[in-house]
Amino acid sequence: MSAPTSDDVLEEGLFYFEGVDELKSSWREGLRPDPFMTVSAWADRHRMLAARASAEPGRYRTSRTPYMREIMDALSPGSPVQRVVFMKAAQVGATEAGNNWIGFIIHQAPGPMLAVQPTVELAKRNSRHRIDPLIEESPALRDRVKPARSRDAGNTMLSKEFDGGILIMTGANSAVGLRSTPARYIFLDEVDAYPASADDEGDPVTLAEARSLTFSHRRKVFIASTPTIRGLSRIEREYEASDQRRYHVPCPECGVMQWLKFERLRWEKGRPETACYHCEACESPIGEHSKTAMLQEGEWRASAIATDPGTAGFHLSALYSPAGWLSWQAIARAFAAAQGSDESLKAFRNTVLGETWVETGEAPDWQRLHDRREQWQAGSIPAGGLFLTAGADIQKDRIEVDVWAWGRGLESWLVEHVVLDGGPGDEACWKALDQVLGRSWQSGCGKTMRILRLAIDTGYEAPAVYAWARRAGSAHVAPVKGVENFNRASPVTGPTFVDATSHGKRLRRGAKLWTVAGSTFKAETYRFLRLPRPTDEELEAGARHAAGTVHLPSWVDSEWCKQFVGEQLVTVRTRRGFSRLEWQKLRERNEALDCRVYARAAAWIIGADRWPEATWRDLEAQFGKNVVALELATTAAATEPPLTSASNILKTRPQSRQTRLRTRRVRLSRWME
Repeated sequence: MSAPTSDDVLEEGLFYFEGVDELKSSWREGLRPDPFMTVSAWADRHRMLAARASAEPGRYRTSRTPYMREIMDALSPGSPVQRVVFMKAAQVGATEAGNNWIGFIIHQAPGPMLAVQPTVELAKRNSRHRIDPLIEESPALRDRVKPARSRDAGNTMLSKEFDGGILIMTGANSAVGLRSTPARYIFLDEVDAYPASADDEGDPVTLAEARSLTFSHRRKVFIASTPTIRGLSRIEREYEASDQRRYHVPCPECGVMQWLKFERLRWEKGRPETACYHCEACESPIGEHSKTAMLQEGEWRASAIATDPGTAGFHLSALYSPAGWLSWQAIARAFAAAQGSDESLKAFRNTVLGETWVETGEAPDWQRLHDRREQWQAGSIPAGGLFLTAGADIQKDRIEVDVWAWGRGLESWLVEHVVLDGGPGDEACWKALDQVLGRSWQSGCGKTMRILRLAIDTGYEAPAVYAWARRAGSAHVAPVKGVENFNRASPVTGPTFVDATSHGKRLRRGAKLWTVAGSTFKAETYRFLRLPRPTDEELEAGARHAAGTVHLPSWVDSEWCKQFVGEQLVTVRTRRGFSRLEWQKLRERNEALDCRVYARAAAWIIGADRWPEATWRDLEAQFGKNVVALELATTAAATEPPLTSASNILKTRPQSRQTRLRTRRVRLSRWME
């Protein structure tokens, strides 16, 4: 007679208790192995694209982007790959592939998952516009995620619970979110836009990946991003440590497999519509109509041996973009339009080619800057300058201030260089700075103009700086703290509240502090200094200076010019063997460059980088009508005849369409008349 089974014992009631059926079901469910279904097969069977989240709504088809099949399948439980690295161009389908993976996990292989965006705000936006439609439009997921109810915390904006797991979404700027819970699955999206440190607790990628270490070989990590700057790009570093796979496609004429390179995309000069890809083997021109068949027959091939055998790396440019998305003709047209602008070429290389941009960091020759100084009346603003900002650098025995005028396209003119003797410990020095802040300059149309915003360094004697900034007012003065790193998301962040001292009393959160990524603005300044200049004959014929051109007056001396190009960008190796870019001084003094960075940050703070075309047209039109000065309202202005105010034009927040329309219809205020 055989021994009774556990089911027999339970049926006889010897160990029966309430809930035993659920226990038995959960036990058997836990013993079930991971499914053999792949992520791509799941997406083709279950994924539905919502109209509000996709340009091509309806059933998801991997055949539309066949290069994504192997990437998604590497994220499947049956693949031995633990880490998938995807260095890519923009808009090639990577985010949708990541969302397919999320849907697969919820439906087929539940477990704790962490999805990280560059910021918490972007994580919330991704949840609303990507994750919610993913769940709502796919019947296989709709009933598995707990419904959002007011008293049910299982489904919130940043947390989605489902049977057997949970999806937690957070930003790379939140250390709390990155260390909140262990996670078997990690999705790190756009890692090159992550901050250097999450709340000063370390690299966000390292913090996030540490959440998955307890899952050993069962973990999966998906790292995807458009690259940024060579030597600083996280995704490039991860890709170079992988097996570096490229997608090879066959030539329609000779059948030779090859991965697509931009230099083989050729067109007639001035006619990007003639763009064709030329085979590297037979040189036959390949038209856009052949791309679909080429992609279907393509395959990924590794080109290196991975440092970590469990890491697979993929690289893809927009040359592979399927028909109906980004065409070869559009790529040729974008490249032609980017000529003459380092910023545009950088964006093209990052977002279209999916490659890093090389920052040379070569300081322009100071003698060249000195030789091309321009003549205009001292203390006046040349035509084209539409508003003023200033940067102040604090030294032990002095405060140096540079006042810059800015025009369309961030073309700039140095208007004034002031050295205030005494330093931050001398009250007379601060009074002199008050006079600079309240001073007026003559604009190109003969009217007065004052400083809109002065950004002042807090790296030395910060308490004294905060105290003066409080007296001057946050509408006029922006205390700044420089950090030597590049930040693609925003070179200026803040403000944050810091303690200040007023009349000997400590005030909690008494001052506002802005953080400035100095490396970004230094690199921008050097790019602007290298822009070609039109000749005198070309200017007389109507040519204009390129956007960003830096104009220096004849009164600046050689010492100032040397300070202005007193640093150089170099690549250094860290103790862990990684390379990074670092600005290093070529000489002891560099106050002119620092003041320029602060003045440029002040222009960012008032919103000049985000003004719509209508705002620039309004400013230029008003100056053409001999507008009175452009300045912020001051306390003194309340008792004097009204001076100019930029408050109706200089918006720091993006405007809605309704607001822009209303702004264009409004009559001129008193200061514009």
